[in-house]
Amino acid sequence: MTASDLPALNIAELRDLLGRREVSPRAVLEALQSRIAEIDPQIDAYLSIDFDAALEEAARADVTLPLGGVPIAIKDIISVAGQPCTCASKILRNYRAPYDATVVRKLKAAGAIPFGKTNMDEFAMGSSTENSSVKPTRNPWDISRVSGGSSGGSAAAVAADAAFGALGTDTGGSIRQPASLSGVVGFKPSYGRVSRFGLVAFASSFDQAGPLTKTVSDAALLMNAMAGHDPLDSTCLNEAVPDYTANLGRDLRGIRLGLAQEYMIAGVDPKVRAAVDAAVAHFESLGAEIVAVSLPHTEYAVATYYILATAEASANLARFDGVRYGHRAENTRNLFEHYGRTREEGFGPEVKRRIILGTYVLSSGYYEAYYARAQKVRELVRQDFARAFEQVDALVSPTSPVPAFPLGERSVDPLQMYLADIFTIAANLAGICGISLPCGFAQTEDGAQLPIGLQLLGAALDEARILQIAHAYEQSTDWHKKRPPLVANVQRPTRKE
Repeated sequence: MTASDLPALNIAELRDLLGRREVSPRAVLEALQSRIAEIDPQIDAYLSIDFDAALEEAARADVTLPLGGVPIAIKDIISVAGQPCTCASKILRNYRAPYDATVVRKLKAAGAIPFGKTNMDEFAMGSSTENSSVKPTRNPWDISRVSGGSSGGSAAAVAADAAFGALGTDTGGSIRQPASLSGVVGFKPSYGRVSRFGLVAFASSFDQAGPLTKTVSDAALLMNAMAGHDPLDSTCLNEAVPDYTANLGRDLRGIRLGLAQEYMIAGVDPKVRAAVDAAVAHFESLGAEIVAVSLPHTEYAVATYYILATAEASANLARFDGVRYGHRAENTRNLFEHYGRTREEGFGPEVKRRIILGTYVLSSGYYEAYYARAQKVRELVRQDFARAFEQVDALVSPTSPVPAFPLGERSVDPLQMYLADIFTIAANLAGICGISLPCGFAQTEDGAQLPIGLQLLGAALDEARILQIAHAYEQSTDWHKKRPPLVANVQRPTRKE
């Protein structure tokens, strides 16, 4: 294997090579650096990269650790000590994190090397990474299309072999939706399974960090390192963490999968529907039983989410006042003007839109009509899932109603952009776990092949079962082995999955 082959490996393959000392952590980083220099100018997945610091970490790497010497890209909303943490916003353009987020600290303890920060929608508010104040990220399968969002940079980097794996955050689908559009695996843990300490908050009762990877087994490996109680996060659950790789490889006999009628609605692209229908039939061939279930409050999920999440955003983003850190407006006459101009200059249009909406629903006279009522609907959505999981082990649906759409197509219509997350939002309302993995392709009129994602949702803290089911499907199909045109000319080593 030559150095140029290394970026095509998944984490498990790379870990084996590093563990056998057939390749050094430094050689891996140098090969990745060359790959990023070749590919990133076409997709713009990264906002910053610190290879010098990563090489220092590589020199000290203990390859006997579970992730020893494995480079991991980090979404630019997660703190890495000494590295920028801009949230793709002008208001934090020159900010550097003084400490590691807990998920980063845990990955480092497992031997991983954080080396670069990936592009995103500003403050994780968006579904296409077009809301980045720096640049949009392009889809490696068709650079005229979006990579999804808000973790679009992480998804595109993994899809283009410009990262072995990456971290993202999922507030309403921001790991799973870009994973679907970019043709990779995206895993959202249950709320409280992974610490939020060191994540810049968008909506605190929704946000969760999780992995974007090339395979399900890689997601399980990263979850083994990331999950667990953290006293620095009061919402992080003090529950035992299983070995997420232990059940990978088990068959699906006895597994019951729920198919919700509310998730196969008008507006789903026919190619997406056909791919998901084929995946459901394939699950049956693997021994799973398909059960019809109902999630009757699904139709209210998007409206509920955009009331509650924006309300939390308006409170969380009030801390960006230009006084303690971040952008500061110059030559202001008083404190009121200072606050107003700082935020006017620092926040982008979508962030302003959500702050205004959130402030409105929390205001006197509207709190009970909107915010309080939305909290009640959130509980109804949670109860829908609880009843469904009394009948089935997991739910299956499309991840996104459409494949990747052209850059600019939805940026002028916020409602159409919000509907891109129609199948992912409810899981965040309920606090359950979910995964997106490739299940097919849609061909465009100009011949481009666009990935289609399959979503599996599981009960709270049932991550191990969801990973088992996803792995069984993945390993009995070839969808995850397909490569985007940008990397198709790279010789991919034989997988050892």
